Amino acid sequence: MNKPLRRIALFCGLLVLTLLLRDNWLQYVKADELKTDDANRRVLIERYASPRGDIIVDGKAITGHATTDGDFKYKRTYKDGAMWAPVTGFVSQAYGATQLESIDDGILTGNDDRLFFRNTLDMLTGKKKEGGNVVTTLNAAAQKAAYDGLKAQGGKGAAVAIEPSTGKILAMASYPSYDPSSFAGGSDADAKAWKSLLKENNEDDPTLNRALREVYPPGSTFKVLTAAAALENGLYDSADEKTDSPLPWTMPGTTQDLPNEGDLPCENATLREALRVSCNTVFGKIGADLGNEKMLEEAKKFGFTEEQFVPVRSSASVFSDNMEPSQVALSSIGQFNTAATPLQMAMVTSAIANNGTLMQPYMVDELQAPNLDTIEKTEPEEMSKPLSADNAQILQSMMETVVKDGTGTNAQLDGVTVGGKTGTAQHGVDNSENPYAWFISYAKQSDGSSPVAVAVVVEDENANRDDISGGGLAAPIAKNVMKAVIDSKK
Repeated sequence: MNKPLRRIALFCGLLVLTLLLRDNWLQYVKADELKTDDANRRVLIERYASPRGDIIVDGKAITGHATTDGDFKYKRTYKDGAMWAPVTGFVSQAYGATQLESIDDGILTGNDDRLFFRNTLDMLTGKKKEGGNVVTTLNAAAQKAAYDGLKAQGGKGAAVAIEPSTGKILAMASYPSYDPSSFAGGSDADAKAWKSLLKENNEDDPTLNRALREVYPPGSTFKVLTAAAALENGLYDSADEKTDSPLPWTMPGTTQDLPNEGDLPCENATLREALRVSCNTVFGKIGADLGNEKMLEEAKKFGFTEEQFVPVRSSASVFSDNMEPSQVALSSIGQFNTAATPLQMAMVTSAIANNGTLMQPYMVDELQAPNLDTIEKTEPEEMSKPLSADNAQILQSMMETVVKDGTGTNAQLDGVTVGGKTGTAQHGVDNSENPYAWFISYAKQSDGSSPVAVAVVVEDENANRDDISGGGLAAPIAKNVMKAVIDSKK
């Protein structure tokens, strides 16, 4: 072979070797990355080539599917989509997926590695691939009561209900909300619906899950945590012991008196009476007396300062360190920069109702294969013990007094013992905007068991400021949620 031909042959050989190296690089090294690349349309076509599995509540699917024209054969549909959106999130051909639809996407599409053996058998037998199901802990009646109650108020807000003994989330509502079906496809109408929901186009921000992602000043509902800290640290030993609470009380390091909301019997009031009428002076002084370190320690036991995963991520609730004594006092009555998600305040109430044990909250009971076999089951798990059983029962008796003849009478239920606490939290610079209305509560049956604990927050910019109170706006919603849970168990 002459010299030019050898050079050409060598060059062609190098090209073939380069192609082989490139081919192996793409097939074995980059395969997974290319498979999941958003620009790989084949992945999206395959994703929507078969119906997704369903999200289940009370044994019934709250999701479905519909056929479409074009490359994508199926799209997601939702039943009562706006009511369930804070639970399901959405999955869209154009805009991706969120919340359970995203977290459990592998199960719902049938692509989860735990379904590999089943998918292989189906491929050999020619059976069409199917998605599995996500079975939730939600209670449909409780969810409806929460959503309808928030909607009737006409403002914004959220509600969360938990089963104290297990941590199962029974309701998680947010208002205003959105229908995920409206933009599940890829049409111009879907694009228009999606655009209308974006925060820059909709000041109500309906896609925000206020139950998990919004932190609010908790106002006087935080006083139950301050009471827990007082009992746990031995500052007071019973609900009916008089406290060392002068009136007026000047916050330490300042010349500023901490005001109460009206002419209340707060001077040296007992813990029970102070919670019943909601004395700022009593609980502010407790916080200052205990100090920042002990108050922060107790708040952390209830879950403050850490994100929660249920499995959807919830924002961390706030209780600061390195505060001045006067700031600790304000934080101990749910003011200053203290802030909590509705989930967090439901957790606080749940721990008190469960005799001091806080269970890890969760809303996925199990993951199912397409043939309904269980792939994964969630077992209840203890998260912490914020207070002893004895102190929890003292606090229960105080919260039950609030509902029996205090600020929470609107939450009373026939034949059921209810404990609760109202809150009206300041909002805006110098409290210039309408306050947030809070109510936290639990229901206790005759055998002493507590099937449900609830937290509700309502923010209504259009209400008359003087008409806004936790007992007036939020307590009736909590009452209906508790009643729905109790009635569903009969």
